[in-house]
Amino acid sequence: MTRSASGPTVGVVGGGQLGRMLGEAAAPLGVELVVADPTPDCPAAPVVCDQLVGGFEDESTIRELAERTDVLTFEIELADPDALERVAEGTGTPVHPAPETLRTIQDKLVQKRRLAEAGVPVPEFRGVDTADELREACVELGYPAMLKARTGGYDGRGNVPVAGPEEVEAAMADIAGPAMVEEMVDFERELAVMGCLGDGERDTFPVTETIHREEILRESVAPARAGETVRERARDIALDVLDVMDGRGVFGIELFETSDDGILLNEIAPRPHNSGHWTIEGCHTSQFEQHIRAVVGEPLGTTGIRDPTVSANILGDIAERRDAVMDGEEDVLATERAHLHWYGKREVYELRKMGHITMTGDDPDNRDTLLSDVRELRDGLTFRG
Repeated sequence: MTRSASGPTVGVVGGGQLGRMLGEAAAPLGVELVVADPTPDCPAAPVVCDQLVGGFEDESTIRELAERTDVLTFEIELADPDALERVAEGTGTPVHPAPETLRTIQDKLVQKRRLAEAGVPVPEFRGVDTADELREACVELGYPAMLKARTGGYDGRGNVPVAGPEEVEAAMADIAGPAMVEEMVDFERELAVMGCLGDGERDTFPVTETIHREEILRESVAPARAGETVRERARDIALDVLDVMDGRGVFGIELFETSDDGILLNEIAPRPHNSGHWTIEGCHTSQFEQHIRAVVGEPLGTTGIRDPTVSANILGDIAERRDAVMDGEEDVLATERAHLHWYGKREVYELRKMGHITMTGDDPDNRDTLLSDVRELRDGLTFRG
């Protein structure tokens, strides 16, 4: 794609923190962003050229976005693949990753079936629509099991552990719709690989260890504290996943390292992902720059790591919604090799992702200390006043 004073323009469905970081990465490349988001003055708005106020599934908004840009992408799975497909056909503006990829990933059962058919190792799973079907599936898979809403779940929402038969009815009531149940994986650690599809290229960022509590990502460690053989196997499986995807862009590929050093696929996100935020300071090319390069059809950047890197999410620590005012950032800013990322959200509430801290080190064998340090900095932040 050629460069001019105005540069190529990318339209992004969604203007949350991922849209904000895409805007920050696009500017040095001479790429302009326009986002579409239903929240006026969304987090991405201060760092992009313009915002269209409209729903993620609103076809008229997506069409207007396409008419103003050279290529469309999305930073949230709530985008409507059917609307994206119709807009692409009607305007000639390409969409990356492809709407068909989004359609496959949006439904966790369809996603798992497609990957299993391609030979990607996945946990045992079943589609269930009723409590009786869940009960029957759990007899086959065993208790405990993990029940997941087929669509719409994120950050632990839409996931319900089922410890025994007495919890089946309540679990199905919590999901309140079509679901998928999986065997509960006995994992050593959770891993993630940011995969990249360019114009005839594919690559991966270094394998990352992800640490969750209450099914919400709290910290990431790169490179992962796993053996070299495990990391190589994780990368190979990530490349196999990319072979199933259509279109260009960055994909968040979440994995389990099992207790016997095996790798199982957990889930995929067809966009930059929280588990790849560390790449902003930790890699020669961030996941956000890589996504922009990919969707506009330019060569992918190197995915090499600069330094061992950890990151910690800054989450809301109050129960009630209130204006977002954070205290304690002075310690972060005064700490050598610590980097604060603020997402610009106007309201805070319990467990809402408000930002993250990244720390880089110089000793690959000292990641435990680095992780302890970033946790201490993160835990010193509060929204309680």
